[in-house]
Amino acid sequence: MDGLTLDQIAARLGGELVGNGQAVVQRLRPLASATQADITFLNRDRLRPQLAETDAAAVILPESLRGALPKSGNAIYTADPYLYYARLSQWFWALRQPAFQPGCHATAQIDSTARVSPRARLDAFAVIEAGADIAEGAHIGAGCFVGRDAVIGPGSVLHPRSSVAWGCRLGARCVLQTGAMVGSDGFGYARDASGAGVKIAQVGIAVLGDDVEVGANSTIDRGALDNTEIGTGVKIDNLVQIAHNVRIGAHTALAGCVGVSGSAEIGAYCFIGGGVGIAGHLSIADGVVIGGMSLVSRSVRQPGMYTGAFPLDTHANWERNAATVRQLHQLRDRVRHLEQHIESLKSEPST
Repeated sequence: MDGLTLDQIAARLGGELVGNGQAVVQRLRPLASATQADITFLNRDRLRPQLAETDAAAVILPESLRGALPKSGNAIYTADPYLYYARLSQWFWALRQPAFQPGCHATAQIDSTARVSPRARLDAFAVIEAGADIAEGAHIGAGCFVGRDAVIGPGSVLHPRSSVAWGCRLGARCVLQTGAMVGSDGFGYARDASGAGVKIAQVGIAVLGDDVEVGANSTIDRGALDNTEIGTGVKIDNLVQIAHNVRIGAHTALAGCVGVSGSAEIGAYCFIGGGVGIAGHLSIADGVVIGGMSLVSRSVRQPGMYTGAFPLDTHANWERNAATVRQLHQLRDRVRHLEQHIESLKSEPST
């Protein structure tokens, strides 16, 4: 790749360019390690001292630093340097990718009743079952599985060895990373008289909206009766478990190792930190942020940031401490009452 000029970048992505518009950049690099072939960005005040030292050909800067320049004298000022960097990274990435070539590898197994667009791509050993629908521009990677009557929307990408089970639907431009599974059976069992588990057939499906990304080895279970629904723009990190009948609103993000129990409802524009556990049959409002390793055991009705970590301890101590925490408000009221009583005693005349 020959690189991009700063004029080209500003013309496409906007921002106010200061300096030499004909300067060419070939890569995005961190502020501290950037060279004269690189463009970088600064979005944190604590990194500002590095601005004068960086060798980068150009720096993307916040509008609040208008007038500040790197040694090169080249800068692009924008309201959100991190967002600008994200869009520029996509452009650089696209320039380095081979052109999309539609077609089916000779080893791909396609049922005669499946509908595969001639403008889709199926790589080696992909399996497409009866009635499945693969739309234009979809890319089904090596060893992927698409079950009967499943739908893969236009421009969606299944990375190698990811799977979409029977009847499930992906919208446009979805991405499944390697090992991701959409439509696995939900975890549902009744107990018979002997205590043995009797499986409940999981007859719903999983439905993903447009622009959903699912990380490596993450699973989205199909619904038991109703559907599991993942909204437009949802981003799911690696090793995340989404149980049956869960509903997640648009543009919510879940970090690695989150577990969401059955029938929970998560609103739109939420951010769920790594390792969070969410109990079943509860609701989380739009715009909620849950701190990493928290346990959500009851519904969250108002937007805001919530954290529920508890220090590790022996189980017996944990139980005692948890019981105390539940009574903390009562203890607080008692302490206040005692303090008031002591103050009243102090104010009484001595005899």
